[in-house]
Amino acid sequence: MTKHFPPSVSVQSSVGDLSRLVVALTLAALMLPVNAQTLRLPGAARAASLPPAAAAGTDSRPGDFIVAVVNSEPITNNEVQTRLARIEQQLSRQGALPPRNQLAREVLERLIVERAQLQLARDLDVRPDEAAIDQAAVTVARQNQLSLDDFKRRLEADGVDYKRFRADLRDELTLVRLREREVDSRVKVSEQEIDQFLRERDAQALSSPELLNIAQILVAVPETATPEQVNVLQAKAERAMTRIRAGEAFAAVAAEMSDSPGAAGGGELGPRPAERLPSLFVDATRDLQAGGLAGPLRSGAGFHVIKLIDKKREAASVSVTQTHARHILLRLSPQLTEQAAKDKLADYKRRIAAGQADFATLARENSQDGSAKDGGDLGWATPGMFVPEFEQVMNQLKPGEVADPLVSRFGVHLIEVLERRERALTEREQREGARNIVRARKTDEAFNQWVQDVRGRAYVEFRN
Repeated sequence: MTKHFPPSVSVQSSVGDLSRLVVALTLAALMLPVNAQTLRLPGAARAASLPPAAAAGTDSRPGDFIVAVVNSEPITNNEVQTRLARIEQQLSRQGALPPRNQLAREVLERLIVERAQLQLARDLDVRPDEAAIDQAAVTVARQNQLSLDDFKRRLEADGVDYKRFRADLRDELTLVRLREREVDSRVKVSEQEIDQFLRERDAQALSSPELLNIAQILVAVPETATPEQVNVLQAKAERAMTRIRAGEAFAAVAAEMSDSPGAAGGGELGPRPAERLPSLFVDATRDLQAGGLAGPLRSGAGFHVIKLIDKKREAASVSVTQTHARHILLRLSPQLTEQAAKDKLADYKRRIAAGQADFATLARENSQDGSAKDGGDLGWATPGMFVPEFEQVMNQLKPGEVADPLVSRFGVHLIEVLERRERALTEREQREGARNIVRARKTDEAFNQWVQDVRGRAYVEFRN
């Protein structure tokens, strides 16, 4: 069990917030789909798959010039401009484009840090093997929903040389291996640190804001209403309150009399922190117990009759959502291409939907993994048990739904979700989740310090 608590995601740098964003846009995770020409990044805290185009090159093109030297290795203006243009494309789509001069300085600093790390990797003989680079290329292609050959053609069409692409993958994997050796492997988490984390988590839960679930009936009052109209509308709100006090269901009265957009659903607003609710509602429910009524209350919108559904504090997370799924796996081979596997599984899905075939029977007869004998049944799974590409699709399915064929690093899958449940975490699972979070925090801190140390030991000369 490794993900009972979601690890905090942060992007490391020693230069500031903008640098952290630059790092996020330039350090490849090899896990997210990209377009070969313009990177797609779903959030500033997650890295794109396609590495920077000229991160490791030292040759200068005509008209180029050296802007910095790192331990005798030059960084050219073209390298900076290539990286800068790519990051500006991404930032412009996010609507967060900083001044170009400032961003250029951050990009240059990032290139300096990367170059110093790559030099250290060479000194320590840290390097990925060719098989790892091949697998990384296949992963990027698959996450773009392309075969490797199609992905090469896409790169070529976008003006990206595949050899340059592989060189960039090699550099990115080298940086990952270097971090694993110099930072990750040295981070230890003690039992005392886990105890402290759990104490802080519990204390935070006790001091967390109240969650109020309130239902309302709104009798809207137009801004131009006359005093007579206001009196009529107030009387309507009072009739609503009278009917509820007489025993009618609040939801039924709300559906009939409320002008609120949520009236059809009984007027319930859903659990919200008190600070996200109007102070009029918070003050009116302060001394109420669950089920209590207040109103009519006058606001700028009109008259409100409100009911306190529930009042509680957000508890510390001690449960996990488990998914019971099954799948059919077809492994790729010279005899079975990716497209052929997709077509075969798509036909299985069509036959299952039409009632012409049974999922479990098809799995027993065709699936190529250990679950075949059980009809593809994978049992109850906790988050983090499956590879991300499989889990992402599985989590989007409702019970009873079958996904379209999915390509993972193992082959092509047809997934069906059978059911879901919430299960309380055992004390051991909670401690393991806490250990993962503490380790991630300590690793981030250690990485920041290590980056600064590597940068500080490098001889850097800036040129005009």
